[in-house]
Amino acid sequence: MADLGVERADFVAVPVQDLARADEFYGKTLGLERNPNSGDRWVEYELGNVTLALVSPEAMGPEFEARPHQMPIALRVPDVEEARGKLEAEGVKFGGEVIDSGVCHIAVFFDPDGNALQLHRRYAPYTDGTTP
Repeated sequence: MADLGVERADFVAVPVQDLARADEFYGKTLGLERNPNSGDRWVEYELGNVTLALVSPEAMGPEFEARPHQMPIALRVPDVEEARGKLEAEGVKFGGEVIDSGVCHIAVFFDPDGNALQLHRRYAPYTDGTTP
């Protein structure tokens, strides 16, 4: 097995068609912290343990594909129902009701380009008794 010396994930790229529209959604609608070093061609949002990098085809290429990311980026929130209500008040559409998996609450929604996101909160401890 190769030891690459990987230290962490630096960012998760999110494909967007319109960088200004995506910047508005992630910054104002979701209220995420924009990296002050972001520029006109590359916008990053800091989530504490990972960076979301909005990637537009006009700035970075390649051409945007009409297949948005469907495996959701999970955003941990204190209360899924409360956060969902706030986003719905901003006009954000959700893909169904809040799911209770037996260990966490999940609410799936989409950014303006159709990329999947979810509000997430694990409420049950892990099998070893620790909590996330």
